[in-house]
This record gives sequence, C-alpha cells and structure tokens, in this order.
Amino acid sequence: MESKLKIAIFVDYDNIEIGVKSTLQREFDVALVLDALKERGDIIAKYAYANWERQVGATRQMAENAVQMVQRVPSPRGDKNGADINLALDTLEMAFTHGHVNAFAIISGDSDFISLVNKLKEYGKTVFVVGGKAFTSTILQRNCHEFISYESLLEGAPKPVAKASSPPRRSAPLDSTLSLPLVERALEVLGRREIQPQLGVLKSTMLQLDPTFSERAYGAGSFKEFVDKLQTLGLVEMQEANRRLTIRRVQPGKPEKTVRKAEQSLPLLRDVLETHRLELEGGAPAGQLAAWVQEEQPDFDWKQYGFQEFAELLNYAQDKLLVRVEPQDEEGLRVFLGAEFYPPVGMELPTAAPPPSLKQPKRMPANLPMQSPGDVPAPKKRAVRKKGAGSGQGAAGTPRKRQPRRGRATNSAQLELSTT
Repeated sequence: MESKLKIAIFVDYDNIEIGVKSTLQREFDVALVLDALKERGDIIAKYAYANWERQVGATRQMAENAVQMVQRVPSPRGDKNGADINLALDTLEMAFTHGHVNAFAIISGDSDFISLVNKLKEYGKTVFVVGGKAFTSTILQRNCHEFISYESLLEGAPKPVAKASSPPRRSAPLDSTLSLPLVERALEVLGRREIQPQLGVLKSTMLQLDPTFSERAYGAGSFKEFVDKLQTLGLVEMQEANRRLTIRRVQPGKPEKTVRKAEQSLPLLRDVLETHRLELEGGAPAGQLAAWVQEEQPDFDWKQYGFQEFAELLNYAQDKLLVRVEPQDEEGLRVFLGAEFYPPVGMELPTAAPPPSLKQPKRMPANLPMQSPGDVPAPKKRAVRKKGAGSGQGAAGTPRKRQPRRGRATNSAQLELSTT
C-alpha cells in the first residue's frame, strides 16, 4: 500500500442528514468530514447522493466544498434504496477504472453498505466509514479499516439546529480505564512481532483490532494526550528510545475497575422492554425509554459498557434484534420492540414418531359387528385351471353349459313373475 492515501468520498446524504439531526439535534456539515479525511490522505473525488429538490438548503454547502451532487430520482413506488444502489455502482466503477484511488470513504450509517465495504477490501482498498455512533450500524463500524464518528468531529465549530426546546449538548467522555483491554491487546500483538510500541504504531494496531476506537471518546484531543492520561493514572509508562516515545504496560499494584462488555448490558435492557411491552407496541421516544431504565435499574450506567449516550446502546441493541429504532425529524429516535419479541408464527417443533411397540392399533369402523377369532372365515383359494382346458369348454373338451347369472330372468315365466 502506498504511503499516502488517495481518497474518493461518497456521501449518502439522506441517511447521514436525518441521522445527525435525530440523534445530535444538529445539521450535517460536510466540511467537518472533509477536514477529518484530509488528515488521512489526499481527497481525489467527492460525490453526494440525494433528492436535491427536497434538500435545497444543503446544496449551498455542497457547492462551497466542491462536492459533486448526484440527483437521485425517486421511483413511482418511492423506493428508499435508489441512492444506495447508485452509490454502490459508482463506487465499484471507480475502484475498477481508477487504479490510483486506493482509499474510499463511505459517509453513511446504513448497514446495507457492508457488502460494498467487504468488496472494496477484497480489492485491496482502504475503507473509511463516517457516521454517528448512535445511528451507524455496529456491523458497519467494526468491518471497515477505520470508523470516524461524527460526534468526534464536533469539537471544532458545531452547527446546532435552530430549536430552543432542544439545545445541543456535548457527550460526556468515557472513563480511560475502559480502553485498557484494547491497549493491552495491541501491546501484546506488537510484542509478538518484536516491534517497538511507538505512538503511531500503537494507534494503528489498535485501529486494526477495533476500527471504532477514537481517543476523542475519552476526552483527548490527540493520541499523545490519550496516552498521557493513561500514564497519569499509572496504567502505562512512556519511555524515550532513539528520540521516539515508546509505551509499555505498568503492572497494576491494586485491582483495577472491572471492564464490562457491551453485550452484558442487554439483559438489563431486555427486562425493561419486557415490563413496558404494551407501551412499546406503537413505539416510544428514546428519552422515555431511558427514563424507564433509570427508574427500574438505578444502578445501571451505560457508560460502564462503553456507550457515551443511551442512543448508542439502542443502536447496538438494534443490531442484536432487541429493538427497532426509527429516526424522526421532529421527535428524534423512536423505539419499537425488535424481532426477538416477535418470533415467526406457525413454527411448531416437529414431534418424534412413537416407537412401533407404542403405536395404537388401527381402529375398525363402528358399524361392523364384533367377531370372535373363530368366526373369521379362512381366505379363499384361487381355482387353478387345468392345463389344456380351453375357454368355455369342459374337462373333455365338450362345450360347457353356461350358467345364468343369479337374479336374472331366464324364461318368460320368470320374466312375467318379475314384472308382477
């Protein structure tokens, strides 16, 4: 891979715009995304897909940042995947025809793009995904080379939505100790490879292990500041070697905080969902569900599981089929029960057939008289015709007299008797 990346950017504007507005109460600013990607390489091409007739207010910022706007023409049926298909086709075409482009940035939170991400990785391309942690599929976050959360880009100049009732607020940083399992794993990988764990190498290794890592989630403006925080807490130690800083893990002298995994938060959330199952049939605002969780699970803190906001927990639970989240322009996120609470109808488990000894005897019709074993007639033997006997002849070859059928009139007397 070349030392400098040449990046092509593809923006699913409809998805990223409603996601940012519903979860962060802000307007999407493409300039923040472009500045973040410029730190990682040269931007070669910029495309954004939307029905621009309905996004007139966004066309100005796209033009100011030289983003080429691709018009998405909705079909008569109003299919919502039209922009996704066009974006995927254009991305693959550029990957095949522009060999100098070695990196792609997908600006979307839609999990449908996971196939596109995997295909680009198959062709040796570096893939960035930019989206919100609260609405970008965790599957998409963990399968790219680096996930850039839009929340981490708001340290510069945020543009809040003009709503007095819902002022934007900054997410509280996570506890630095939550990053220790990832730091230790990265140091172990570098140790096995006999590579000095310098700052840049350590961060790239951590991103390989977990593309969702960002030092800004822990309140640090740079990776150096992030490591300084760990050193202040006595968790790591930085040493200077050959005018370069290396990091090593300090053996803890006292038990550290227990780091909980994200999946351990699901049973607590499931209990609250089950309690309020009737209220969630028609959906409920995410804020209402958060209030129910705090009321019924007062000791539950989603930050201990690595989620800065409750919406991030809901996003993770949605990928686990526990809930279904729909972003709304005015209301924000609306939560419904997921597929786990609605098992398929008519899926009955097959019952095993009983052994032959336990099978019930075949029932006889009820109108037949009961018979004892002695009353059952023996089966009749089929008569065997002697060899040489012709059809309609006796034993001596003489014609055999044909017997009349039973119940059939054979003479006039019988016929007259039958008619009377």
